[in-house]
Amino acid sequence: MRRYLLPRQLRIRRRVEFTACYERGRRYHTEHFLVFVLPRACPGLRARTGMAVSRKVGKAVVRNRVKRLLREFYRLHREELPVEADIVTVAKKHAGEAALDYARVAAELLPLLRRMARHLPGSSALDGLP
Repeated sequence: MRRYLLPRQLRIRRRVEFTACYERGRRYHTEHFLVFVLPRACPGLRARTGMAVSRKVGKAVVRNRVKRLLREFYRLHREELPVEADIVTVAKKHAGEAALDYARVAAELLPLLRRMARHLPGSSALDGLP
């Protein structure tokens, strides 16, 4: 059986990288998420994603579900992500209380990808999106 994963090289994993996004990245807000986007200086690299879901969101089952939904969104839309950027998604406190499903996550984050495209140089992957 084939596993559909977000490859390791497309994930942000180190605390230093998360901190850089928080401190120097541009912030975007949605109803349930706060997204930090930091352009990277290395040309030709693909966008990397990271997520932070604190205990304020809920118990482990709820936090893991939110993380799974976010990973699935970024896995399916990785071709549409701005190139040469680090993207960190932080779940807001009430994200665990909402009945989040994939459709709702996509409805929140897809328009955000379009907004990111307008603000980031070299985000040609999103030029054709309305």
